[in-house]
Amino acid sequence: MIKALAQKFDRHPLFHTLLSLRGNPRICVYTEPLWAIPNNLYAPYATLFMFQLGVSDVQIGWILSIGMVCQAFAALLGGVLSDKFGRRPTTFIVDMLAWSLPCLIWAFSQNAAWFLAAAVINSLWQVTATSWGCLLVEDCDPKHLVHVYTWCTVAGLMAVFFAPISGVLVGRFTLIPVMRGIYTLSFFMMTAKFVLLYVYGSETERGRLRVRQTKGRSLFSLTLEYKGVLKAIFRSKPVLVALSVMVLLNITAFLTSSFFALYIVNDLGVPEGLVAAFPMVRAAVMLFFFFAVPGGGQAHFRRNMVLGLCLYMLSQVLLLLAPKGGGFAAFAALGAYILLEAMGCAIVMPRKDSLVALFVDPEERARMMGLLTVIMLVCSTPFGWIGGQLSALNRMLPFALNLLLYLGCALLILGSKAVKKQDEALGS
Repeated sequence: MIKALAQKFDRHPLFHTLLSLRGNPRICVYTEPLWAIPNNLYAPYATLFMFQLGVSDVQIGWILSIGMVCQAFAALLGGVLSDKFGRRPTTFIVDMLAWSLPCLIWAFSQNAAWFLAAAVINSLWQVTATSWGCLLVEDCDPKHLVHVYTWCTVAGLMAVFFAPISGVLVGRFTLIPVMRGIYTLSFFMMTAKFVLLYVYGSETERGRLRVRQTKGRSLFSLTLEYKGVLKAIFRSKPVLVALSVMVLLNITAFLTSSFFALYIVNDLGVPEGLVAAFPMVRAAVMLFFFFAVPGGGQAHFRRNMVLGLCLYMLSQVLLLLAPKGGGFAAFAALGAYILLEAMGCAIVMPRKDSLVALFVDPEERARMMGLLTVIMLVCSTPFGWIGGQLSALNRMLPFALNLLLYLGCALLILGSKAVKKQDEALGS
């Protein structure tokens, strides 16, 4: 019976990929829950925590925007540091600075200044967005990329099922002390993840080559070479398509994560203790989609991404039409919103990450991915301030903006010849 069950799991494309992973892709995927669990525990309450400590909507917007400016500078260094020192050591050292240290600052925060300091330090995670991304994909079969990114998403989704614990604790002990405890727990779990990844991971073949090629070169001289990488980005239509999708989806995710909790608690009347239930329901829907829906793991980009973006748009419409007061009608509308938004995310996000990995030049992966992230953040940065201003006027407005951005992204994918050619190249 156990053997038959194992064979059944192995036949499922997602499980087959998970069991067949080796090397860096394996350790990257297997350790991801140690980061995802604490991140998903505190993320639903992060802006409420700031708000209850006296940080206003506008201040939240400013902190988010300043953090994104700093992320842009960090991302600019991501490719250079990954090439100069290697993907593995860069990931370890910068992860400790970018996540472990801010978790301690958040745990003891008292006012907006503390949150600003944590946001600036946390912005360094954009360095490891490049170095960790290279560890994940450089030794990975391109045909497995969608499944690998799906498993990274699944790691976060499984973590969401711990969220009710924080909801129960918030209901019993109030938000502020619970969040301080969660941030302290996050420090220990994330630190364990970074240590395990360093100990059991290894430098990629491309990483070793780039370390040799950059030996004796200064960081400044390597940074100056971004000029050539920038030209290569703007000469490549596929890369520009990937960049545009990155920018649009980053803005929408940013606005949703920053203002959703404020909107449903302060405008729709949802109790604070129930905020954590929404990510849990969302995770359940996404997991069901990944494992139970036939063809859910297929890599077809154009058709599936447009479908997912249409689901995103419908979800925003339902959120905007949700009645106030916290009654049955409000929860029904929010339930439908979560259902559609989760399905859209399950379809779109792994394919977006895979498109970026497939479209960039493998010879310049680190610097190109770093520069793409910089451009994405520069374009996204004003939307922290814009979102704060819109939320201060009417907390529905950030989601109305999301609706327009999803529409623009769908039109871009639908009209992209590069995405169509990529589907043909993969035989999907």
